[in-house]
Amino acid sequence: MWSVASNPNGTQLASGSQDGTIKLWDMATGECLNTFQGNSGAVWSVAFNPDGTQLASASQDEMIRLWDISRGECLLILRGHTRRVCSVAFSRDGKTLLSGSQDESMRLWSLPGGEECRILKPDRLYEGMNITGVTGLTESQKVTLKSLGAIDGD
Repeated sequence: MWSVASNPNGTQLASGSQDGTIKLWDMATGECLNTFQGNSGAVWSVAFNPDGTQLASASQDEMIRLWDISRGECLLILRGHTRRVCSVAFSRDGKTLLSGSQDESMRLWSLPGGEECRILKPDRLYEGMNITGVTGLTESQKVTLKSLGAIDGD
């Protein structure tokens, strides 16, 4: 199990798993109420919307899925990230879904339609540092610095 979330009224729990499934649980009885299938990779994060009718999942397959809790159906698939999606969260009003990914971006999605409305990408540690011609660095150090945003014109 990679992720758990409670619905707003505390009666249900959702769990995201390595096998790509999401299970919906009754918190009072411990009974599994439903299993949502459709992710083609591990589910890293799950979140209920503010009224508890929908669930968002973040997956290894670079996608976010929005699920209808009562029917157990996928309502929407959000695409845009280029690496594993690690986290999802709803805004307080439920009109925006937020996602974070290993592609080093956070994305804001407008709901109910799922349009991507903003991409936030913080500067990396050495963003824009020019290491062209710098001596004394090994190839491994140069590769690391470039992965952190440095520029090498060599």
